[in-house]
Amino acid sequence: MIKRIAALAALLPAVLGTTAGVASAHPGPHATPAVVTLTYDASNAGQWAGPIRQAVQNWNDAVHNVRLEPASSPGSADYVYEATSGWPQTTLGPIFPGGSGDVQLGQQAVDEGYDATRITAHETGHILGLPDDYSGPCSELMSGHGPGTSCTNAKPDAAEAAQVDRNYAAGASAMRPHHRQVVIDVWSGRVLTGSH
Repeated sequence: MIKRIAALAALLPAVLGTTAGVASAHPGPHATPAVVTLTYDASNAGQWAGPIRQAVQNWNDAVHNVRLEPASSPGSADYVYEATSGWPQTTLGPIFPGGSGDVQLGQQAVDEGYDATRITAHETGHILGLPDDYSGPCSELMSGHGPGTSCTNAKPDAAEAAQVDRNYAAGASAMRPHHRQVVIDVWSGRVLTGSH
């Protein structure tokens, strides 16, 4: 009996070592994915600098699989913010490192009374792969102009943040779309889209 216990005691570390090796080779569902860092250039955004900082912070606070940071040089950015006189429009992502996204922050929406930070956060949501849902409530960032000018919420809700995390769950090696679609957010109620 003592010999059997001694034999089992000798085998136990070998069995545990094998089991630990298998477990580490196949991470479970709670494994932390690599965070995708997207860089942006806001050098041509003018008066939108403050709303951009706040919108980026709101997204960085809400999501886990992607992080937005200023580019070290304008030419190295994955996407750009720029001030325009027209309607806001954005490249529909998800954009990945090495991408070429464009966020045009249109003054016409501000002139109609819409909140600049909400506009910026909403357009950034498109960069991260979220479509419009104009029929949604004010608490839903991608409802855009739907709730009217009194809505100033500039934070994504839990479902929107979860979708962005799913968009970037595979890390920077994820499949990228082969098309480039631009979403034109006409914040006065008309909706136009086009593909490029």
